[in-house]
Formats: sequence, structure tokens, C-alpha cells
Amino acid sequence: MPTGPRAGISGVINPRLGDLLDEALGDDRRAGASFEEGLENRKRVLGAEHVERSLAKAGPFAAPWQDFITRVAWGEIWGDPTIPWKTRSMVTLAMMVALHREEEFKLHVRPALRNGVTVDELRALLLQTSIYAGVPAANAAFRWVKEVLGEEELSESRSE
Repeated sequence: MPTGPRAGISGVINPRLGDLLDEALGDDRRAGASFEEGLENRKRVLGAEHVERSLAKAGPFAAPWQDFITRVAWGEIWGDPTIPWKTRSMVTLAMMVALHREEEFKLHVRPALRNGVTVDELRALLLQTSIYAGVPAANAAFRWVKEVLGEEELSESRSE
């Protein structure tokens, strides 16, 4: 089993991948969160099934990308306790609306609810984004929320 700084991803995708990444990238890696720390955060937010599927589909070409986003985005950024996950979820959703990133927005809707964002807060966030990112962007995001959660789940959340 590889023991280098990227050894974590190798157990998920390929037994030699950690060694190959270490050899290819040398010691240029910035000190920070480990792959394992990022992987734990990533699975807690997005769900283990989604993360495992993403890592398995990466293959040798995209494995360094998966390593990078797991360590940096999920380890260093989401692992920073300065901003609570609920706030990070709201910021992420707002940015995805502004950038019109439907797939990523939809990916983060349910995790945002698990991180403590309420349906009422989600609605308010979308109204806020309409002012700063534009009505068409917010209009699309309202549609995306319905596609992810469905009218029934939205109605149930409202009555709680």
C-alpha cells in the first residue's frame, strides 16, 4: 500500500495511484489538510455514495483532480471551522445561482438542508440572489429546487 502524501486516494481508485502522483508531482504539494480529512468532509456533506461514484469514475486522467478537490476544497476550505457548514452551504448555493451552475446547485441542495438550511432560508436566499445575480438566474434556481425536492417535500417542510 502506498505511503506518500496522496496515498489516501490510491485505496479508493488504484493501489499504485498515490505513488504515481507522488512521483509525478514531487514535493510541490502545499501543506494542508490530508486527503483523508477532505474525504471525510466530502462524504459527510455530499453523501458517501456520490463521492465513491465520483472517485471511481475519475480514472487515471482525472484522479489528480479528485485528489486536489478532496484535499483543498473539502479538506482545507470546508474543513476550516471559521465558517459553519450551514453558512458555507448558503454561500455555495448563492454562487452556483449567480454562475448558473445547475448541476452543482442541485448537488448541494439536499446537503444544505442537512447542514441546517431551512426551506424558508433557501427561498430567501434565492430571492436575495435575484437582486444581485439577476431574475433569470433566481428563476432557474427556483425551478432546480423543485426538481430536486419536489412540490410535496417543499409543502411538508413549510408546515413543520
